[in-house]
Amino acid sequence: MIRAPWRLVPRTLPSPRMRVLAPMMAVALTVIFGCIVFASLGLSPLAAMKVFLIEPISTINGVSELLLKASPMCLIALGLAVGYRANVWNIGGEGQMYVGGIFASGLAIYFHERGGVWLLPAMVVAGAIGGALWASIPAVLKTRCHANEILVSLMLTYVADLLVKYLVYGPWQDPAANNFPLTVAFSDNAQFPMFAAFAGDWLEGTRVNVSLIITLVALPVAWLFMQRTFAGYQLTVAGLAPSAARYAGFSGPAAIWMALLIGGAAAGVAGVMEVAGPLGQLNDRWTPGYGFTAIIVATLGRLHPFGIALASLLMALVYLGGEAVQISLQLPKAISLVFQGLLLMLLLGCDVLVNYRLERRRPAATAAVEIK
Repeated sequence: MIRAPWRLVPRTLPSPRMRVLAPMMAVALTVIFGCIVFASLGLSPLAAMKVFLIEPISTINGVSELLLKASPMCLIALGLAVGYRANVWNIGGEGQMYVGGIFASGLAIYFHERGGVWLLPAMVVAGAIGGALWASIPAVLKTRCHANEILVSLMLTYVADLLVKYLVYGPWQDPAANNFPLTVAFSDNAQFPMFAAFAGDWLEGTRVNVSLIITLVALPVAWLFMQRTFAGYQLTVAGLAPSAARYAGFSGPAAIWMALLIGGAAAGVAGVMEVAGPLGQLNDRWTPGYGFTAIIVATLGRLHPFGIALASLLMALVYLGGEAVQISLQLPKAISLVFQGLLLMLLLGCDVLVNYRLERRRPAATAAVEIK
């Protein structure tokens, strides 16, 4: 049996500074490997990177699209971060976002001609309830049946996707849509107003809407909950030292329920921001992938609201970069998924080196002599 000449040895006390620097190193390495990818495709790496990272935000419209994509990702990641601090791994943010959008769409359709100013706030509440209810399924199965919340929440995403398709192909399909799978366009009372309506000519033509305020409010609220409340402290202790949490009388099932319900509610509200924002209706093509990308955002942001905000802007830029290279360089839009995968793998690699150090194995004969 051939043994590797090096081995990983756990560090006694991982460096807090390196934990902060590791995401930055991962981003830098992603750019380097991205240049290699572009070069392998026969493109100028610097020119391609300019198209991928600079051109999408070179105009006010590009910045507005960046905020439009970053906002729901940031909100979902904030909810996931609460659970991840307690070692409750909710991977189903995408499905919880779908169900939140379904609940909000149901209200918008039912009160299509009868809604008032109350309708949009009611849709936000309904979306939060829908996402939390969907997240309660893995919570029940984990606390009652000891099911793995990773698998359950992930599989429920595909159930939620099929539920969206059933509704837009069936009972909620717009009769005037010529059999296209979409609902009626929501009324003005069921959509978030555009910032351009209040900001004047300089935002004219942009799509960013006031749902951004929800995310801006959620950032300090999430920080206060995680850092300054007893419930947030309980979740953190449950994640760092489960045995100590049990000794202190903290309820494990309660932590699981709290973590999953908060994550589900945040994802559900993000679903409302989508269907009542840029979409303006529910359709079968609504598969943004924000719930999955939010996992990378939460990890890259080190589960801290400020870091999550920066990471969501970066991932939104990756989305826009994929669209830009598709138009300008005739590359598949899926190149953005390549960058997401690279970033996640490199971040995990950097984290390994933060928590472990490489040590050369000693020859077996020398080790035997030392033992004697």
